[in-house]
Amino acid sequence: MNTYRIASIPGDGIGVDVTAEARKVLDQAASRFGFGLEWTEFDWSCERYSKTGTMMPEDGIERLAPFDAVLLGAVGFPGVPDHVSLWGLLIPIRRAFSQYVNLRPVRLLPGTSSVLAGRGAEELEMVIVRENSEGEYSTLGGRHNAGQPGEFALQESVFTRVGVERIIRYAFELARARTGRVTSATKSNGIIHTMPFWDEVFAAVAAEYPDVSSDQCHIDALAARVVQQPDRIDVVVASNLFGDILSDLAAAVTGGLGMAPSGNINPPGEHPSMFEAVHGSAPDIAGQGIANPVAQVLASAMLLEHLGEKAAAQAVNTAVETVLAEGGTLTPDLGGRSTTEELGSAIAAAL
Repeated sequence: MNTYRIASIPGDGIGVDVTAEARKVLDQAASRFGFGLEWTEFDWSCERYSKTGTMMPEDGIERLAPFDAVLLGAVGFPGVPDHVSLWGLLIPIRRAFSQYVNLRPVRLLPGTSSVLAGRGAEELEMVIVRENSEGEYSTLGGRHNAGQPGEFALQESVFTRVGVERIIRYAFELARARTGRVTSATKSNGIIHTMPFWDEVFAAVAAEYPDVSSDQCHIDALAARVVQQPDRIDVVVASNLFGDILSDLAAAVTGGLGMAPSGNINPPGEHPSMFEAVHGSAPDIAGQGIANPVAQVLASAMLLEHLGEKAAAQAVNTAVETVLAEGGTLTPDLGGRSTTEELGSAIAAAL
């Protein structure tokens, strides 16, 4: 029997609530499909930061390295600036483990509706492939002349040929296994250096995949396409910033952030990959038992698929669809009155 070592970082707010339910579902899947899950939980969070001054210990990366995967809740809490929580935990893990693919599949699930009138599930299903290790989210730059009339902030973007080519190639390989369509998010009409470079690399990689149709679209027009013509989109490949924004928009039109999972993937498998819901920590409802755990459960299905337990992953996805379609156990955001725990238990039972 295969046994996988999984690191659990519940984090802050509702991250704690939904991670508990995801673990329940994962344990049920392991029991049904005959593999083991060995859990180790870490208290790395804003609460830890408030007590110790760090989101995680100095040897945090070394402690995570032996694990097969990481299940992350959510980070962020009032009193701790967002740049502290993200750069103190999430981004260091992504970069230390070369998790250069941020994979964000979005789809309209049974029993849910879209904010887009008249759009059905067959039109609302896409994947955002976001570059996760460089781009606009760099540490290069600074603030100068603090407090003076001439004060300014400088933020540099970093686009390497290796980084751009590998994320675009990943998107084409993914599209090959789907409908064979890739759209590149660009803004080369306004960003004079990095985006033309991105476009050139995209064109070079696209030439190697004559069986995959491709196009490029300026990010503002692409955002409009997500709303007006979502059926034209299958796989989108985008830089760190563009992918971040676009994937939230895509989630919003396919049921909301409470339904959207994501994976921070190290494709070669040299380091652990990390899986999380797209939504934040929502401290205003933390501990109330009303958070929707579906996104975290779907992220857990992505974790299982990444580990090679594809049948178990599909069973988790099917269980989610079954419970949502039945409609008897839904959290308030889905129009029901059930608790976080009740919805998690219903999904586990459906397995």
